[in-house]
Amino acid sequence: MRYRRPAGSVPPLTDVVGHLLDIEPLVRVQTKTGAVIQFAPADVVAVRTLSDAPVRTSQIRALEHAAALAWPGVEQHWLDGWLLRAGHGITFCANSAVPVENTADLAAIPAIVDWYRRRDLTARLAIADRLLRLPGAGEHANRMLVRDVRTAEPDPSVRLSAHPDEAWLQLYQREVPVDVLTAVVEGQLVFGTHADLATARASVTDAPDGTRWVGLSAVRVADQRLDAGRAVCEALLAWGAARGATRGYVRVLDDDHAAAGLAQSLGFTLHHHARYVTATSALAKRR
Repeated sequence: MRYRRPAGSVPPLTDVVGHLLDIEPLVRVQTKTGAVIQFAPADVVAVRTLSDAPVRTSQIRALEHAAALAWPGVEQHWLDGWLLRAGHGITFCANSAVPVENTADLAAIPAIVDWYRRRDLTARLAIADRLLRLPGAGEHANRMLVRDVRTAEPDPSVRLSAHPDEAWLQLYQREVPVDVLTAVVEGQLVFGTHADLATARASVTDAPDGTRWVGLSAVRVADQRLDAGRAVCEALLAWGAARGATRGYVRVLDDDHAAAGLAQSLGFTLHHHARYVTATSALAKRR
């Protein structure tokens, strides 16, 4: 957290890293030494959520690799350590290039732009923090959240199916083609429905480091029924655990507070931040 120091201080701003204890009447942050720093809420300049535990760059790349296989669009192409995905232009995930190998660098951007141009699609890069240095804020900033998973008895209130049926699609309420929803590379898929209140999609894929992940996506909850959302998500995570997954993840947009609240209630914590960058803008800044 960055905040203003008292008038006349040099420097005028300072930072504190730690656990947020309170936000009013004073902001109180406990540092790793145990000291508690406090200041007025009006003095806060910037806030950034950090992961609960140190995460290595290799772990970020491995998770992004597994997640890319879980939402790969309908066409994929490997190019110099990047995985390029195309899915009719629907959803950023299914239509972006991911640097999934440590050999991936910015030199491949012209070829990436050309690949998407031939498909009449905007070339976007899905960039996790610390994998590549690209200036600018990008778009659709998001957080990758993770937790451990375990097997559990099937929840009779949640219906699981290998394909999204009409009831699932009506609850989902997004115009995503079925071939995009059902695409996965070297993994397994399931679709869950809780009554007429919540739906979600889960996929099990392997990361290069040997971790088997179950990822949640396409989560929709009607009328802010978090109980229904939790029920369908827990059922899907347990489904993944029964297929060998030991860790679960979900990607949440930074401005989607409802999804973030649901994920937090399920015990997910921050792994890393990510964003999308238009490849042509990255190429222009590189020059």
